[in-house]
Amino acid sequence: MGTAVRPAPLLLVDDDPAVRTALKFALEIDGYEVETFPDAESLAACPRLPAEGCLVVDLQLPGMDGLELVEVLRRRAVRLPALLITTHPNAQVRSRAKAAGVDIVEKPLLAETLGEAINRALTAPPPG
Repeated sequence: MGTAVRPAPLLLVDDDPAVRTALKFALEIDGYEVETFPDAESLAACPRLPAEGCLVVDLQLPGMDGLELVEVLRRRAVRLPALLITTHPNAQVRSRAKAAGVDIVEKPLLAETLGEAINRALTAPPPG
């Protein structure tokens, strides 16, 4: 995947345990600290989120979807950069993602693509 720009906490939300485990493993090898969540509500319920780091969120989740999660966090003044993982995002998803300051990473995921997207997100100015 490449080397992390700097060690930064990643908050990874994916409902598929195998995907969560594989991504966590690959990202930790790359030098990131990764905290995983099985659904959007679990992350939204966290009373404190890190001041630095990156959200890596699947779009298709049970209950609240990944984009809704980022929108909720933005309303709570959470300005962490966010990556939305999805397959073939439609115009509405692209528009909502842009409004929330979210970059889209399309599936199938290539390790290099996700690593590059995280590094870009961590070095970009804060959203909003």
